[in-house]
Amino acid sequence: MSQSMEVVLPDIGDYKDVPVVEVNVSVGDEVAIDTPLLSIESDKATMEVPSPAAGTVAQLLIEVGTRVSQGSVLMIIEGRGKTDAAPAAEAPEPERVALQNAAAPSQQPAPAVLAVDSRAPAEQPQPAGAAHASPSVRALARELGVTLDSVRPTGPKGRILREDVAAFVNGLVRSGPATGPAARTPADWPKADFEKYGAVERLPLTRIQNLTGANLSRSWSVIPHVTNFDRADVTEAEAFRQLANAEAAKGAAKLTMVSLLIKAAALALQQHPRFNSSLEGDELILKRYVHIGFAVDTPKGLVVPVIRDCDQKGLRQIAAEMRSLADKAIAGQLASGDMQGGCFSVSSLGGVGGQGFTPIINAPEVAILGAGRAATEAVWNGREFEPRLVLPLSLSWDHRVVDGVAAARFLGLVASVLTDLRRFAL
Repeated sequence: MSQSMEVVLPDIGDYKDVPVVEVNVSVGDEVAIDTPLLSIESDKATMEVPSPAAGTVAQLLIEVGTRVSQGSVLMIIEGRGKTDAAPAAEAPEPERVALQNAAAPSQQPAPAVLAVDSRAPAEQPQPAGAAHASPSVRALARELGVTLDSVRPTGPKGRILREDVAAFVNGLVRSGPATGPAARTPADWPKADFEKYGAVERLPLTRIQNLTGANLSRSWSVIPHVTNFDRADVTEAEAFRQLANAEAAKGAAKLTMVSLLIKAAALALQQHPRFNSSLEGDELILKRYVHIGFAVDTPKGLVVPVIRDCDQKGLRQIAAEMRSLADKAIAGQLASGDMQGGCFSVSSLGGVGGQGFTPIINAPEVAILGAGRAATEAVWNGREFEPRLVLPLSLSWDHRVVDGVAAARFLGLVASVLTDLRRFAL
């Protein structure tokens, strides 16, 4: 006989009320174990919910745009089973079957164009004291000193989203006291009829791009950024990297320049602990751990997975974790915990190009290290010019927490470690 099963949403970390962005099955469809049933989208990743059993979809309890949390019933599946003589009236009640594994995030890139935007703006202002927001959004509002009744919601049924709070803060910053003309706000952003001048294509931003943009805009508006620049002679480091990769076991993760940057940054954070801190009100939180995030470009936008305890790990272990996290990021399979707890971030454009850039701090961190593409230059050694491989470095830092002298010393230490890797042993 067949058995009815309620498919429920598994543990997805701290996220609640995440939207269903895609339903892959219809009533009557046959599914196998691990068949992707639907996709949900958290702040940082799209996740697929696989089928826990084989059978037929008997009932759908969700649709695109439905908000779900851990334990939400998604659909009912009539599972396949052995036929027996038991009368139909004695069939067991539907059995709640929780998925055994965390939902695997979607490996498919976001569609180029979405037909429907499930986050339609609220039509009326929020009544006083009736703000509708998740606990994480309320926590963000408290952190920024924002009264939710003042924020215009854009989520379904008047829900306030994180980007709504960020947009409200950005509006306050832009419209602050000024002696000249009123500061420009998103409401009076210049409008243009682009179609008037030729053919255009409209592509909606992914949720990750929307949230990243809001977070970076908030960081740029609130944090007084300053960027230092330096250069590191990585001639010997690159020779060591190539030798280590040649000697590595088959299938082992390859050392990259980013793995060397992460290890050098970990050493610098230990010697300059103020860079390993976060500003919270009028207190500075100094961290006794060294967790470093690194930027990964994915089809849906930039994400920053975090490698923990980098000060206690060797280069090969850091490289192995980097490869694992990068693969998960590109496939959209990062868990929320993979992107939390970072103390410092590293962003490299070495694989793309460019001599330097000014990275934006990933709040609540206080600094971020950037690297461009290494290039061979003629360097004077005191007797003659010789070819050396030089890596451009940049360090953006929060002037509320550190100053220029400390930043120069921090970046100088990173450069000296990359120039002579023996400093790792000191």
